[in-house]
Amino acid sequence: MQMIADLHTHTLCATHAYQTVNEMAAAAKEAGYCALAITDHAPAMPDSPHIWHFSNGNALPRKINGVAMLYGAEANVMDTKGGLDLSQNQLAVQDWVVVSIHSPCMPGLLTRKEANRIWLNVAENPYVDCIGHSEQENYRYDYDLVTKAFAKNHKVVELNAGSFSVRKDGIPNMRALLAACLKNGCHIAVDSDAHSAWRLLNALPPLYAMLEEMNFPEELIVNATRENLVQELKLHGRRCAEEIGGILL
Repeated sequence: MQMIADLHTHTLCATHAYQTVNEMAAAAKEAGYCALAITDHAPAMPDSPHIWHFSNGNALPRKINGVAMLYGAEANVMDTKGGLDLSQNQLAVQDWVVVSIHSPCMPGLLTRKEANRIWLNVAENPYVDCIGHSEQENYRYDYDLVTKAFAKNHKVVELNAGSFSVRKDGIPNMRALLAACLKNGCHIAVDSDAHSAWRLLNALPPLYAMLEEMNFPEELIVNATRENLVQELKLHGRRCAEEIGGILL
């Protein structure tokens, strides 16, 4: 199994990551990807870029060394109503928006009811594309209930390779989440969440093994084919869809 893009990566715009945009694009090309999304942490995370970073994507090229580039954000859930740390206007201008729960922005445990409410509300946000590393045990939700809402609202559920190194408590939950996505026809993305070029190049094999074990269908994986990715961008109404499609197809 091989993906054609990584849709969740970080650059040294946050100091807990280590590579420039150009270095991440070079690693993506080395990995055989034809597309890459840069999704740096939104402002509520410690050491995140300034808010201007998320409105300055036109300062960067659409293609670097043959790799089609998407410039987006990993927004943070800020409350149990699913509020985010980027405004709707800011979210609307991104190429790809991942939404995640991080403990600096949402400390402590969540009840199942609170976690359900967060994700059901996020599912209604038209400018959210992908649900990041939601397999975390501290924020466990009703996978069957919520993935139905994700599928209905065209939200992509991420399988995050970073959980194999920094969120190991979530690994047992991945199969249950995958099974719910499969049952409810919810699209997924297979991402590294790489904070370095090395992670981009080396993080995905455990996820590939899990997908192959479950015979997860390629048509539900948005970054499995060029056609899947372009179609997903169109489905989400992303303004970059036509340009990305012109590069990839």
